[in-house]
Amino acid sequence: MKKMQKGFTLIELMIVVAIIAILAAIAIPAYQDYLIRSQVTEGVTLMDGAKVAVTEFYSNHGTFPSTQVSAGLPVAASISGSYVSGVAITPSTGVITATFSDTGGHKANTAINGDMVSLSPIEIVGGNLKWSCKAGTTAVSPKYLPSTCR
Repeated sequence: MKKMQKGFTLIELMIVVAIIAILAAIAIPAYQDYLIRSQVTEGVTLMDGAKVAVTEFYSNHGTFPSTQVSAGLPVAASISGSYVSGVAITPSTGVITATFSDTGGHKANTAINGDMVSLSPIEIVGGNLKWSCKAGTTAVSPKYLPSTCR
């Protein structure tokens, strides 16, 4: 009389482990990209308040603000988030820049540490502004930018 086998053989277990490893090798980098994109989105969202302030200042004065305070905003370091160390307005051009940092309580991923994303105003007829989102001088990789910035 033959004894019935119970449980899994070693080869079956090795195949399952290999399949899990392959799935993890695909999922972990995709998740890392997702996390970085969400951090960059925070920067773009923090720039929205400055965008409104610069647009209002431009429509009232016909020029860009010379300082953040003249636009009705606090200093750059005061506009920060979990991943963004500050949002600054470039005087006389109106360009708004968010800088990502992993120091001083900020937890930006090392892939974007020190990088910037910018909103640049484009003047159109009638005193209105259109905004162009792009990677800053120390550029965030295009794959991490929100769809509105690509």
